[in-house]
Amino acid sequence: MFHCISRRKWLGAVGATAAGTLLKPFAARAGDLPTSPVALARCSSYGSELAATLSEMFDQLGGLEGLVAGKTVAVKINMVGDPWSRVDGAAPELTHWTHPSVIGAAVYLLGRAGARRIRILECGGAVSDPLEAWMSEAGWNPNDIRNAAPNVEFENTNGPGTEACYSRILCPAGGHIFPGFDVNHAYTDCDVFVSIPKMKEHHWFGATLSMKNCYGMTPLTIYGEQAGADEPGTDASGTRVSVLHSGSRPPSLSAPQEIDPSSSRDADYRIPRIVADIVSARPVDLAIVDGIQTIAGGEGPWYDTVRPVAPGVLLAGLNPVTTDAVALAVMGFDPLAERGTAPFEGADSFLSVAEELGLGTRNLEEIEVLGASIAATRFDFRGA
Repeated sequence: MFHCISRRKWLGAVGATAAGTLLKPFAARAGDLPTSPVALARCSSYGSELAATLSEMFDQLGGLEGLVAGKTVAVKINMVGDPWSRVDGAAPELTHWTHPSVIGAAVYLLGRAGARRIRILECGGAVSDPLEAWMSEAGWNPNDIRNAAPNVEFENTNGPGTEACYSRILCPAGGHIFPGFDVNHAYTDCDVFVSIPKMKEHHWFGATLSMKNCYGMTPLTIYGEQAGADEPGTDASGTRVSVLHSGSRPPSLSAPQEIDPSSSRDADYRIPRIVADIVSARPVDLAIVDGIQTIAGGEGPWYDTVRPVAPGVLLAGLNPVTTDAVALAVMGFDPLAERGTAPFEGADSFLSVAEELGLGTRNLEEIEVLGASIAATRFDFRGA
């Protein structure tokens, strides 16, 4: 990981390492994949039981103190889409956004465990707009999160942020589509990285969980339809479809470019690999999955197939692959499923790609589940 790199230096680095780390082949390590316990709990509401439930889950994982005490913690939340879109008129946090109460409870517990600084991160609105303004548009009170612990900050990661330059993260195995990504500085100027997604199905990807949440790290000023051609732009409107999903245009030329522009333009091939590569380049240290209230049938209100559901579950883990594997099982899916089997009917499995990179195991027989059982918390998303 390095910061404020110029395109000239980037090209030099690629040339110097052409036969080394950046281009080394991928290798599946099925017999030697890391595993980590996953805490699973019933939680029926966003009320007073929430913080106590999360606290117990963190204790089951060994406590947060050793992970965060005295450190800067970056927290990526899930606020995909705009604040005005609704599913059946419900507030976005009840359907497709991470609920502010989950964010606030996590911040409170991180602060109680001794975190020195906590940054809440998400791409939200115009580059010049503070993230708090995006939250306020949805009816949130950002101060509820800010006051949950000392030294809580917010950063709209659609732009370079307070450091006025982007940071570069490199894929240790060289990358499937891109060898690295330019992101807001807060993703590297931290000691601990936390991903807090909403548990959802995903139209392209199968499911949105802690790994897919990291897809939103990529700033629209570089990876959006309106991104600058040579340098990052200032327009954060639109989506990442043309750059990341389909590859119909490149990211800003200041950022790492595609390894093989002749590779598949199929989003169902590209997205799982881009997500796994991002997580390999910026590892997730703690995953917290909000499955209390959400939607089934897709990832947001832009699909008429989505419907509100209430699984009433929370998950937490120190490895995003094992956490997402357990979450998929809770959703009624087989985490060992490959393309052609639900929820990956038309997409390659992101968990399979993550295993190829050695990021973790998706085999439930190798994952210790703490607290509630998968059987006791299973919620059939397809049948709901």
